[in-house]
Amino acid sequence: MAQNKVFAFLGPHCSGKSTMVSQLMSMGVHYVPTITTKYFDDRYAYKRRLFRTVKPDEYSAEKFIVNNSYQGNSYGIRKADILQSYQQHKISMMIMMDTAGIKQLSKFINQDLVTIFLMINDEVFVERMLRGGCSNDEIKYYVEYADSNKEFEHWKDVDFVVKNTASARVALEQILAIMGLVTLVPQADFDKLVK
Repeated sequence: MAQNKVFAFLGPHCSGKSTMVSQLMSMGVHYVPTITTKYFDDRYAYKRRLFRTVKPDEYSAEKFIVNNSYQGNSYGIRKADILQSYQQHKISMMIMMDTAGIKQLSKFINQDLVTIFLMINDEVFVERMLRGGCSNDEIKYYVEYADSNKEFEHWKDVDFVVKNTASARVALEQILAIMGLVTLVPQADFDKLVK
């Protein structure tokens, strides 16, 4: 019997973690949600299906195997969600905020964990933030935060690196190959999946 695999995505802000996970979800890949105290405003409404926002007192009542903070908010992966994914799915995926979360998770599912870093360069980082409507102050904050927390260096601590500076299709094809889920579909169908 094949063992379960959990694919954890890591990368700096605007690296495409939410985009890639959303596309994989639309293809039927199981997602283990991240519980957080962060509220996502309308600009980031698409993240509401990936991150479950709870009040701080609700968050502190949960049992997490990954529990850390990122930019002043708490983020966690519930133990119950991981156990359920093992019972019901051979392949699952999740979003990690930093390498500290990867270390916590690997203590629980080390041999079944595969980590993927989505790499972008400075130019793409700024371009995506501008396209997302970020102000110069927000861009400065995210750049300084990423630099001070060495977010662009987390690739050194993962199993695979996917350069996500071109089209979503190229990155998604590489991720599918890493996950062993390569399936050819007509170009028109694929184009719909990655929009």
